Amino acid sequence: MSETSARLLNLLSLLQTPREWPGSELAERLRVTPRTIRRDIERLRELGYPVHATMGAEGGYRLAAGTAMPPLLLDDEEAVAIAVGLRSTAGHTIEGIEEASVRALAKLEQVLPSRLRRRVGTLGTATVPMPAGDGPTVDPEHLTVLAAAITNHERVRFRYLAGAGARSRRLVEPHRLVAAGRRWYLVAYDNDRDDWRIFRVDRLSEPFPTGVRTAPRELPAADAGAYVRERMRGMTAAAGHRAVATIQGPADEVAARLGGPAAGAVEPLGEASCRWRSAPDALPWLAVRLAMVGHEFTVHEPPELVGYLRAMAGRVNRAVAPDETADTSGSE
Repeated sequence: MSETSARLLNLLSLLQTPREWPGSELAERLRVTPRTIRRDIERLRELGYPVHATMGAEGGYRLAAGTAMPPLLLDDEEAVAIAVGLRSTAGHTIEGIEEASVRALAKLEQVLPSRLRRRVGTLGTATVPMPAGDGPTVDPEHLTVLAAAITNHERVRFRYLAGAGARSRRLVEPHRLVAAGRRWYLVAYDNDRDDWRIFRVDRLSEPFPTGVRTAPRELPAADAGAYVRERMRGMTAAAGHRAVATIQGPADEVAARLGGPAAGAVEPLGEASCRWRSAPDALPWLAVRLAMVGHEFTVHEPPELVGYLRAMAGRVNRAVAPDETADTSGSE
């Protein structure tokens, strides 16, 4: 790297600290003249960095927000902190930023030095986040491997556990990752079955890229999100049960706990109550969603769900001895 390029990177690193830098202080830090600082500032502006200058004895330079996101320079601690935060976000979905988190994490981990990648992995192993709700968690490393394969149009092998318990090895051409509710889905072309498939990412393990690149295939849908929605709608419609229930809780909170739009429509009835009209689903899943919502509820239909809940309540009551009580007040 040339002396000028190295100096520009050092100057940019200083300017990314949120403060105003007097030209004399920058010159002293970089051991150059104020005139050289002025020339370097102009070079940064030509590269698209919006460096603002103020005149006067107390004037100086500062990096302002621009119309585009310029490259950032991160020190070791900053890079590790961002990578750990992105891993946490990607592994435990937060509505609206899940896919962006995976893309950012894939880009960051691609360029992390090995010493920092080990630190990120060590922190991830030593810490256990508490998941929100009852959704499954996924390994962020699996997400980044799949995201990179999607970008590179590269075939991937992995082990898969189907819902019925069958285990298999799959060879696929990943197309897109889709976050739906509290789950991640991989839309991919299954080479062994010669057809498109949807895989739950929390059920796959040991994904690794094969190094074989392929031409992108055309998905039989407008986009991956629409494809997953249609397939899920088709699978849940077979269950044939739509629940209607009044829940004593705020509509926004209840909708989030039920699993988002994929679980059905939540209509506010007041500040502290709402009506849930579910998407078609199996009775066990409808019962579990209501039991985990954390609020009192009344089921209006279907009668099969009322019967299922009564039977489930009976099993739970029989599982607890009548003379035993649990003290859950402690946190040790």
